[in-house]
Amino acid sequence: MTKNSDRLLRINTTGLSEEPSQSDHYNHYEATPYIVLDALFDTYTLKKTDGLVDYGCGKGRVMFYAHSRFNVPITGIEMNDQLYHKALTNMTHYLQKSKGKSPAIRVSCCKAEEYTVDERENRFYFFNPFSIEIFMKTVNNILRSVEQHPREVDIILYYPIPDYVEYLELCTPFNLYREIQIPGLYKINNDERFLIYRHGN
Repeated sequence: MTKNSDRLLRINTTGLSEEPSQSDHYNHYEATPYIVLDALFDTYTLKKTDGLVDYGCGKGRVMFYAHSRFNVPITGIEMNDQLYHKALTNMTHYLQKSKGKSPAIRVSCCKAEEYTVDERENRFYFFNPFSIEIFMKTVNNILRSVEQHPREVDIILYYPIPDYVEYLELCTPFNLYREIQIPGLYKINNDERFLIYRHGN
């Protein structure tokens, strides 16, 4: 997609967050650039049987991009009330455009660590939305769901921070499945990449 992707999707997800963080453990909103989402989903596809969760979804860019491209169920988790309502507004506008797309999009206003993972959800997206403490609790919730309903699950990290990587590699059964470097950006900044960790099946 292009810089006009917001307009094409009938959403508004630009700009940094101006809303104050409601917790020291949660970071300010910053949308994943469209060029980065293109790089991810050009090589990592979602199947009709997948369910994607975006933790710290903000205004919903990842949700609407992925839904438009793959037509799969999407859940956004956002604890900031103002961002949550902006995501709902975007959803209303997006759904007016995408009539006929059946899989559900939903946004849940709650803390990530309090979200109950659905057994149909198996792809989990993180753009450094919160502290390592919250990340650990959230990953443990995912693993608890997998214990109850065994399935293959992926954790997708954009701009991965060392604490997240260390925890996944040393303290969980997740293994590195794929690294995707962002063309044109990775050579300038080695953090411009995705790390995808997989567990199960």
